[in-house]
Amino acid sequence: MGPLIRCINCDQVFHRTSFDQLPKYESSPAPPGSRRIVDTDDYRDFLESHRGHRLEDLRIIEDSFVSERPYVEPVKVSYFKATNGKDRFVIKKFRKHIDEPLTYHLIYGDFALKCIKVEAQTEEIKRQIRSELGPGGLSDKEADAFARLCQGLATKADVKNLARVPEESPHPLEIYFRMDDVSHAYLLRNCRRIFSGDEFRAIEAFVDRHRDDGVLRLKATYEIQLTEMARSKKKSYSVHESIKQKAVGRKE
Repeated sequence: MGPLIRCINCDQVFHRTSFDQLPKYESSPAPPGSRRIVDTDDYRDFLESHRGHRLEDLRIIEDSFVSERPYVEPVKVSYFKATNGKDRFVIKKFRKHIDEPLTYHLIYGDFALKCIKVEAQTEEIKRQIRSELGPGGLSDKEADAFARLCQGLATKADVKNLARVPEESPHPLEIYFRMDDVSHAYLLRNCRRIFSGDEFRAIEAFVDRHRDDGVLRLKATYEIQLTEMARSKKKSYSVHESIKQKAVGRKE
């Protein structure tokens, strides 16, 4: 990501990139349907509009990027942290339509991620059991029972005690964790109440195969909690809550 420039007077942020001088195409009245090329220089325009103001470079803080939507989504709101070497800021990056340039908005404050739920991959677990054990293995009822045990384990799990899976999730707010030894023992102990003999041995082998990097990984979902600091007061809220509050305000 290219350098960020902050206007200290206005608190506006400009992201300088190699695309700042890409031309724009506008409709031309003659001949009908034709388009004309318009030269642009976004960085020059930013400097011109902030002539006489104090400018400074901001350094993006590594691994601070987060978004409420998947990485591949072109239209989304994202947040990351930046510093001028003394103060820290939150930068909100967004666009409302795919054909619009990205907008950068500086926020005084900070954000953190709060885990709001942990769940098992129940549908994936049932599909994998059917695929591996096949006809003559576990019935659908037994597969459902095992998936429910996994979900019960997930609801009791504390992500602070789990090891995060190193692979990146496609969604910034969904993180996968490996089952720890305590959870592994809890799951097998409860399986003994439902399964016996060959069925239990098959389930035990299934758990051992998938507890680290398969369908038995636990999925934790987070929300962004933004703390915004103003000159007169400090307020803290989740990004989701702030969006709901704005929607209610529009209805009024």
